[in-house]
Amino acid sequence: MRRLRCLSVGVVVTTLAMAGCASRSNNTTAGNTATASAGTASSAAAASQADFGTLKNVCKPGTPASSTSQGVTAAEIKLGVFTDMGFTKNPELVDAAKVFAAWCNAAGGINGRKIVPVTRDAAYFADAQQVLASCQSDFADVGGSAALDDLGVKNRLNCLLPEFPAQPGQILSTGADLQVIAGGASVGYAPYADFYSWLIKEAYPDSADAVGVISGDSPITKVIAAQLAEQIPALGGKLSYSDLYPATGVSDWTPYAQSLKSKKVKGLVFNGDFASLAKLEQVLTNIGYKLDWIDTNNNAYGPAFIALAGSAALSAQNNYADISGVYPPEKASSNPATQQVVDLYAKYDPKAQLTLPALRAFSAWLLFATAASDCTTLTRTCVYQNAMKQTAWTGGGLQAPVDLSSTTEPPKCFNAEKATATGWVPADFKPNTGAYRCDSVAYKFTGNYGKPLTLADVGKTMADVK
Repeated sequence: MRRLRCLSVGVVVTTLAMAGCASRSNNTTAGNTATASAGTASSAAAASQADFGTLKNVCKPGTPASSTSQGVTAAEIKLGVFTDMGFTKNPELVDAAKVFAAWCNAAGGINGRKIVPVTRDAAYFADAQQVLASCQSDFADVGGSAALDDLGVKNRLNCLLPEFPAQPGQILSTGADLQVIAGGASVGYAPYADFYSWLIKEAYPDSADAVGVISGDSPITKVIAAQLAEQIPALGGKLSYSDLYPATGVSDWTPYAQSLKSKKVKGLVFNGDFASLAKLEQVLTNIGYKLDWIDTNNNAYGPAFIALAGSAALSAQNNYADISGVYPPEKASSNPATQQVVDLYAKYDPKAQLTLPALRAFSAWLLFATAASDCTTLTRTCVYQNAMKQTAWTGGGLQAPVDLSSTTEPPKCFNAEKATATGWVPADFKPNTGAYRCDSVAYKFTGNYGKPLTLADVGKTMADVK
């Protein structure tokens, strides 16, 4: 799945710097310290209307038809927003819900019904309990994420609750029934195959036989490491080094840096918190060892990593992140949809931080609103089926097009960012479709890493969904 990197709770327990799939940097706009100004007069005017980017009449007034669906009244729609904010202290997904609801409701809501976001704080360890709470009163879950969402997926399917997540977390949840992911599910496919293929075949071909992996020691990251061990050779590379670092933290990264040097590793995939990566890179730079490339994972995509790593390490090492087909927010002025989000944040919540997960959340909210507005009678079945009809979803221009009609479509496009001493910038990955490269290299896993749950797994069918 073309998703944000889902990593380990264990890694963040002691650092809080890495936030799994439910949160990211607690700093300003993803990328650089991006502009949150009012933007141009034209984009500000557009933000007050029913249109978003290329999407028309997303939110508008109306006289809603009666509905017996849970969470729906004549005046409002209650929607759960999952977050791990109680643990991470990062409100990015709640903020995104607030901004979207303010804009949508000002435009008339969903055919006259106001959106009412309800925060469901899993705080990392309480996803199952929060799903049960959502099951009691919400119409659907929209624009949220919980790192350990495998814990609640069975409860969600049991109560027939649709989900439009900003980003899913774990394998049982990703692509599960009654879920539509605005970025695509791509169940069974390696999410970053095209990114790694570009790194080892085009950008740094000399690195192909010397790829290393360092992961935080947790069950989740061990699965990611196992998938890399399968994927890298299939793409023409060789995994020459693999190591774990303890969840309790590392006081001295010198032994890891020396190991990378002695093994002559040229390309490194780092599955852990970016604060630890910053320390490792500083040691690597101090001992005079330069890798060809480092995959920081997209948890690092933000100004916090830039500040922590420092100009010396960023100048010495080549840091890259695949940002999952989302238009880079530091280039918002070049993309009307992204600029519109910047303007909406400036208008409705100027203190909030526009992050990469927040942009993902916006796409999810737009998907829900578009699907719901096309329902004569608002039901879960109607919204879910309408969303599944989207075959080239872009969130109005926030992301590369994705076919949502199937959960098993491989990723089609990617875009990579490079960290520099002054911020993140688009890498030279040879885009061929606007900001994206869409001659995707797809790789389908052959190993057994688990599969998403279905309604049948809990004794239900679509006929049970109302």
